[in-house]
Amino acid sequence: MANEATIKQKEIFGHPTGLYVLFFTEMWERFSYYGMRAILVLYLVAATNDGNAGLGWTNVEALALYGWYTMFVYVASIPGGWIADKFLGQKKSVLYGGILLVAGHSILAVEEMWAFYTGLGLIIGGVGLLKPNISTMVGGLYKQGDIRRDEGFTIFYIGINVGAFLSALIVGYVGENYGWHYGFGLAGIGMAAGLIQYVLGQKHLQNVGNFLGASNDVSDKEAMKKPLTKIEKDRIVVLFISFLLVIVFWGAFEQAGGLMNIYASEKTDRMLMGWLVPASWFQSLNAMFIIFLGTSVAVFWAKRKLQGKLSTSLFKMIIGLIIMGSGFFFMTAAAGQYESDGSSAMYWLVLAYLFHTVGELCISPVALSYITKLAPVKYASLMMGVYFAMTGFGNKLAGVLGEASDSLGEYTIFTGIAAFCMIFGGLVLLFRKKLEALTHGAEDNERSMH
Repeated sequence: MANEATIKQKEIFGHPTGLYVLFFTEMWERFSYYGMRAILVLYLVAATNDGNAGLGWTNVEALALYGWYTMFVYVASIPGGWIADKFLGQKKSVLYGGILLVAGHSILAVEEMWAFYTGLGLIIGGVGLLKPNISTMVGGLYKQGDIRRDEGFTIFYIGINVGAFLSALIVGYVGENYGWHYGFGLAGIGMAAGLIQYVLGQKHLQNVGNFLGASNDVSDKEAMKKPLTKIEKDRIVVLFISFLLVIVFWGAFEQAGGLMNIYASEKTDRMLMGWLVPASWFQSLNAMFIIFLGTSVAVFWAKRKLQGKLSTSLFKMIIGLIIMGSGFFFMTAAAGQYESDGSSAMYWLVLAYLFHTVGELCISPVALSYITKLAPVKYASLMMGVYFAMTGFGNKLAGVLGEASDSLGEYTIFTGIAAFCMIFGGLVLLFRKKLEALTHGAEDNERSMH
């Protein structure tokens, strides 16, 4: 895998063609996942005697399941990465993960409780196989030190959010207006489209995602055999510390699918020129902002790097956490307005999602790229799996915080999240230089290569 990116590749818009194959595969995978996520909590809390009947759970029960489910979805990335590194390789793992996802989302269309839990289980396994390995394949498209790597991950990340944007609008609308299970089934159709596209695009992925044990490259075989060096161990330490930022970030950010989703449904004035905006549509704001702002944020950081200004991955991630956290002050304002007026304006949600998006663009695609720079070759997929597991723990934290709002109130929860994110980010910033010294110059040559 270390030498895969050195082979001459066809390019589109200055990036390997394989990037766009992975772009569209992940786009459809996220269409299915975020489409289902947009209506999951709403389905759980919908009354059983409604025209569009749900399960009639309480908000606390729904948020508890949401937290456990989204945690396991990403924690499954650890065995998914390990299976790829040891047995299947990344390319086959993505394929099998896609098959499980099609089955899982399709089974959710069946209106039975056994189908509901079976579908969730298959989705957990499918995301576990696909998510860490497709991200590692993106990194394999670029040589070490290639400044395009961060930009490539941002392009890939835009693909994720094109899928998320469309799914919240389409799956959310169908689920809320025609039936929850029709929405779940539509998510399965989207994943099937992604799987077909991935299979047809294999000719552009011949040199990435292959099983290391079957490699003919002597250096690759030796790199599986050799123990970790001091430099590799130091870099792993930095990665694990950076994962703390990831847990805090997603613990806050994932209020979107839980507490903020319910808040939009129950406490936000959603009337727009006489039309009631579906609550699930607010889930599309984050994706829409990423589509419009993704390249601008990436270019901003790339220019800073070329100008010799501070733009290391760890610095970007810290700034991203602080920006995202500050966005919760808008939700504090929304909660205050609700307490005084009995409802809150939609623009508070829009502003919160805007700040959350800018923060996400500074931390999430950067973290994916950071892992491919620092992780030892033989643990590449596993470390990507650990990253997504940390995302999962953040999702579980989000569920716990959402549950706590039932007793503490949204005002306290939103304000507390904002304050903690900004304080925690500031503390990590104090130790940034010491942590970056442990990377042993992993990013030092990017500006000179460009």
